[in-house]
Order: sequence, then structure tokens, then C-alpha cells
Amino acid sequence: MTELYTLERGDAPLLVSIPHLGTRIPDELRSRYSDAALTLADTDWHLDRLYAFVRELGATVLGARVSRYVIDLNRPPNDESLYPGQTTTGLCPGETFRGEPVYRPGCEPDAAAKQRRVERYWRPYHAALAAEIERLRALHPNVLLWEAHSIASVLPRLFESRLPDLNLGTQDGRTAATSVQAAAEAGAASGEFTWIANGRFKGGYITRHFGAPERGIHAIQLEMCQSTYMDEAAPFAYLPERAESVQPTLRRMVAGALDAVVKLAMPVERA
Repeated sequence: MTELYTLERGDAPLLVSIPHLGTRIPDELRSRYSDAALTLADTDWHLDRLYAFVRELGATVLGARVSRYVIDLNRPPNDESLYPGQTTTGLCPGETFRGEPVYRPGCEPDAAAKQRRVERYWRPYHAALAAEIERLRALHPNVLLWEAHSIASVLPRLFESRLPDLNLGTQDGRTAATSVQAAAEAGAASGEFTWIANGRFKGGYITRHFGAPERGIHAIQLEMCQSTYMDEAAPFAYLPERAESVQPTLRRMVAGALDAVVKLAMPVERA
């Protein structure tokens, strides 16, 4: 563990990344944030607890400790939009998902401050992610990078109506083999929850950057509605009975995709 992330290593060809798990805002920055931001509402709450079962699968788990309000680890370092023409939040968000200001007036970071955050927070997480992928690639011909995310089910500023419960993203099939995506979809369809693949969410920067099936790296993002396992209102409590209801479906999705990865042939690059 570092001040930036937690890392638990396993040896299976499965890496679970949780880049929006963090709740830490460094003391030297805290006074710059609005009261709304300090509730940390847009955190991907409790996903380390929800995904605890992946340790039984031999997974490596990497989780951020720094809040996405400091820097969003799932955005490009140049802050290029992943969804041109759609409302979204940037590398160092200025607004919450609900449109509230993240900073007190006059306290927004300038370009130099944002670049310092890239160097201090963004690059170490991505370096750790890349190192773990390469470690697992040395052990296995193919690996699964599972990007774990969650979000409030209704956010009118970002999307119309209510989201499906489970939102898979592979950049329209580019970041994972067809059989791997199909296995994750079959797991989603096996439960009682609504789901979609490559709808409003197609995978963020991490999925798009690291996903390279031709090199044996199969990346899938799952953006799940927080209503499936927790209270979406402050203080954002974990709801064990609700979580226990969705976990079997979640496990079938991850385990199914992992099984599909294991069955794949040697990637072209390593053949």
C-alpha cells in the first residue's frame, strides 16, 4: 500500500482496477474544495468490498486512494474528451456529476497545477497498472483487465432516464476478444438485473488504452448502478442484503470472462 493506491497481488490472469475508489483529498488542497465536493458523492463507493470474491479467483486488485476530484485516473493525461459532444467530467473535474462546483470561487487549479497532479497522482497509478499487466503477461498468454466502476442510477446532467443496472464497455468490441465479451454478457444476462453493452458507457481511458486483444490484454469496464448494492444518498451506506443479491451475477460475469480468457489461443504477437 502507498498513499496513492492499494495493491494486492494474485497470480491468476485477472487484474481488477478500481480507479475511482479513493476518498483522500490531500490536506494542502482540502481548503480549496466546495462543501458539495467534500461529500465525495461521485466516489465509486465500496467496490473493494463488493468485489471481495475476486481474491478467490486469484485476482490482483489495484485500488486508488486519492479522490477523483483531485484527478480522474480514468481520463487521458491531456484531458481529451472520451465522449465528444456529450456532457462529461474532465481530468481535474470542475463540476460534480450533478453540476455543482467542485472548487470554491477562485480556487480552481490552473494548467500548471493540473500537470503537477498528473505527475504526482496519475502517472504512479498507471505505472502500477502497466507493471501488473506485464507481470501477469509473463505468467499467462492472455490476461483480463476488469475495470470496476459504479455510479448513481439517475444523473440527468449526464444521461437520460435511468441507467441499466449493469453497463459493460469494450469500446464497441475493440478492447476484448469477442468470446470474452460474450462471456461477460452471458453472466449479466443470467441474473435479474438490466444490462447493456457499449451503450452510454463504452469504457474509459484505462480500458481503451490498455485493452489490446492482439497482445493478449482483454479489457472490460463495468459501470454498475450503485442502487444495486448501496444507498445512493449520503452517507452512501453499503447495503449487505442488496449487495449479496447482485454479487452472484457479478461473479458469473467476471469468472465467465476469465474462463474465456484462459481458453484463448496464444495471441498473435507472442505466437
